[in-house]
Amino acid sequence: MLGTWGKSAGVYWLSAVAALTTVQASAAASDFCFDRDTLAFQNATVLKYKDGVPFLRAKSTSDDPANKYTRRCFVMTRTAMQFRKFARFDPRGAPLDDKALTVRIRSVTRRQAWAAPLPENQRIVFPGYASLREMSKARTQVFQENIGSGFITYFRPGNGRMFFEYSRKYQERTHASLDAALSHGDLFVGYLSTYPKLSINHAVLVYARNKSLPGDELEHYLAYDPNHAEAPRELTWSPRERAFAYQKDIDFIGGFVRVYQSYGKPLQ
Repeated sequence: MLGTWGKSAGVYWLSAVAALTTVQASAAASDFCFDRDTLAFQNATVLKYKDGVPFLRAKSTSDDPANKYTRRCFVMTRTAMQFRKFARFDPRGAPLDDKALTVRIRSVTRRQAWAAPLPENQRIVFPGYASLREMSKARTQVFQENIGSGFITYFRPGNGRMFFEYSRKYQERTHASLDAALSHGDLFVGYLSTYPKLSINHAVLVYARNKSLPGDELEHYLAYDPNHAEAPRELTWSPRERAFAYQKDIDFIGGFVRVYQSYGKPLQ
């Protein structure tokens, strides 16, 4: 009798732990806040697009950022992930000077983006600001000069997958990885490509599920897009088509994209 009760108690205890873990993971997954945890400045594409066709254009319109800070979509999504994992902010302290701030920014961005988050008491502290968004708005130039080179990201080993991993089965596995990351409270950097077309070649940070309307067969996700500092963008998954699609904007005609996870592990 005691043995049976002990087994039952053990089962209940394990169930409670599992439930608590699920709740904590869900809370962590929704803890990323666009207005707090993203960079206040934005990336611009080197090429401009019209109806999905890239072309060179020297000037920009009011809703099209000038080509001053470019090729940084991977760098900026990685930075947002690293700051969420390895940094904390102390608004009560005095802001650092540029030299000291440079050292701390580099201490964060040189950590492996796929590593586990640091405990709060081991995180790199940034005094004088309440969030990454606030600090990057006030100290934009220091950030842009120290979070990394965009040119190097063209030679990332993981980029090569677009040449040989293009099946719907691979996209199903990517979708499963995306859901698994979010369910564990992690973030997911997605490399978006339509190769061999050149309508998009971009990276975004997927951080949460978005609400769906009743009867909508699509799965909706919220993404931080470095080209759009003003608001989240949306990535969708169609179980029927076994394919992703991305929101239309000035740089992309919208619709089908292939997604490849980046910074989830080494060489990715």
